[in-house]
Amino acid sequence: MASRRCLRALTQTTPFLFRNASSLRSLTVPPFSHANSSPPVFNRPASAFAQWPHLRYFSSDKQEDRSDEDDISEEEDEEEEEDYDDDDYVSGSSGKKVYTAEEQEEEAAAIGYRVVGPLAKDDAVFKPYEPVFAVVQIGSHQFKVSNGDSIFTERLKFCEVNDKLILSKVLLVGSASQTVVGRPIVPDAAVHAVVEEHALDAKVIIFKKKRRKNYRRTKGHRQELTKLRITDIQGIEKPQNILAEKPSKPAKKEQEKVAVTA
Repeated sequence: MASRRCLRALTQTTPFLFRNASSLRSLTVPPFSHANSSPPVFNRPASAFAQWPHLRYFSSDKQEDRSDEDDISEEEDEEEEEDYDDDDYVSGSSGKKVYTAEEQEEEAAAIGYRVVGPLAKDDAVFKPYEPVFAVVQIGSHQFKVSNGDSIFTERLKFCEVNDKLILSKVLLVGSASQTVVGRPIVPDAAVHAVVEEHALDAKVIIFKKKRRKNYRRTKGHRQELTKLRITDIQGIEKPQNILAEKPSKPAKKEQEKVAVTA
């Protein structure tokens, strides 16, 4: 402690000693470990600190305490990194969870769909319009659809563009001749769809204010959406789509000229 106080007093007096070059001669140099080495020559005021191998000796006690705290915090961070489980998360800054194939199927089934596979060029999934409709549930939303319709849902996981899906939560199926209502779902019904696009919805501004409190917060949000194209509805008898022939236009009757008698 005595040597540290002497060093502190030396650092406080050095600015006054370095004002004049003549004052450097009266400055006493602390003893060095090497006895054979010649004493240093002070040519410049800044060279007085060049003999000390580490400048941290001139630091105060508070700075040393902070360095000790930093070392402890670094050790704690290393321990937390050791506890970090690499099996559940992807390495990197994203930190996204890695799902197995079974977990993907379970979570997709909970939402209400199943991924079949990518759409091939030879697949003729798009059919002409059929007079059949269905009510499907995807997540917490319900949609009334027919084949050929396009719907926007919340972003669906584990599927990419041009993937074929089967929507399994069918609540109702109907046609011109019959209607089947599920309790809560129709067991043998299914709706086939194709992922067309992953897009973003329009921006929504979220503004909060508390009057007389100088409190204002403005945030924006764009919901991630998935565009689905309905290709087929199964689970009900489909009536034949017969186009009724349009009646021919009646021939225009020639207006008979009536002679006007005077």
